Amino acid sequence: MAAGIKDVAERAGVSAATVSRVLSKGPVSQELRERVQAAIKLTGYRPNLSARRLRSQHSQTIGLMVSDIRNPFFTTLSRAVEDIAYAADLRVILCNTDENPDREAMYLRLMEEERVTGLVYAPTVAASERLSREEYDFPMVLVDRTGPIGRHDSVVIDNVETTAQLVGHLHARGYRRILGLFGNTSSTAVERHAGFVAATSRYGLEAETVQVAPDAALAANEVARRVGRANMPDAIVASNNMILLGVVQGLHRLHLDMPGDVAVAGFDNEPWTALVGPGLTVIEQPVFDIGRTAMSLLFDRLKTPDLSPRKVMLSAQLIERGSTPQRL
Repeated sequence: MAAGIKDVAERAGVSAATVSRVLSKGPVSQELRERVQAAIKLTGYRPNLSARRLRSQHSQTIGLMVSDIRNPFFTTLSRAVEDIAYAADLRVILCNTDENPDREAMYLRLMEEERVTGLVYAPTVAASERLSREEYDFPMVLVDRTGPIGRHDSVVIDNVETTAQLVGHLHARGYRRILGLFGNTSSTAVERHAGFVAATSRYGLEAETVQVAPDAALAANEVARRVGRANMPDAIVASNNMILLGVVQGLHRLHLDMPGDVAVAGFDNEPWTALVGPGLTVIEQPVFDIGRTAMSLLFDRLKTPDLSPRKVMLSAQLIERGSTPQRL
């Protein structure tokens, strides 16, 4: 039986997409190219030229992979990507990974099978290793989260600095014991945790950090476990809007007043944050601009594949509201 691309990929220890890229003279490292070429000789593979031509015809479809479509951040991001894709006569395949690396791998295979023109992608931390070793037959732009350095275009905010800005705001308002709730699956969560730790140490604050899945119910449970006890925190920092919602739900469950019993600050200026209690102090991210910039980078990459990978860092804004008043 004649050898196929999968046989070559298995012999070379690479993905089928990498083999295809070598055959089409696409951008791969010299080391990978030599491994694939050696595997082709060993297996006796003969490419089907008509099939290769078919595979080279992209589907005029953009892939969009987000971690949780229930999260309003990703809902807005998706709208931005879809609006711009539609204006460019491109379709969008939307995939929800649920922060699950296995689902990510499945959907990345789907993107290859569908021969997408490009991919806008919010990866988990676990996906970074895959992105560092795998070659894909389409360009991708990472959004909200980073990946292997120098491998892909990306659009982010300065998570370390913006989290430190929140802590600095609380310090200036007189808060000294701060609880930080952080996600555990993304580079964004890691960076915000680092900003929190650095800032609370710099200001000499008493701080506690807890890692929770970016889920409102789980965050509410953590609040119920850790707040309403002796030496409770003066303030809580939530590292994304789902955790922020969970904090509000947890305080409501404990019948605690915000900000009378505890101040609250977090991320994302969703409409509901202005309506809860006296309004929540938040970091407002330019979500629509993140999606729009990602599409601009993708279009540039399609026009000029050899561009050096670019990282665009957009500015975020602190919105001060009544949940963090000056302490007496």
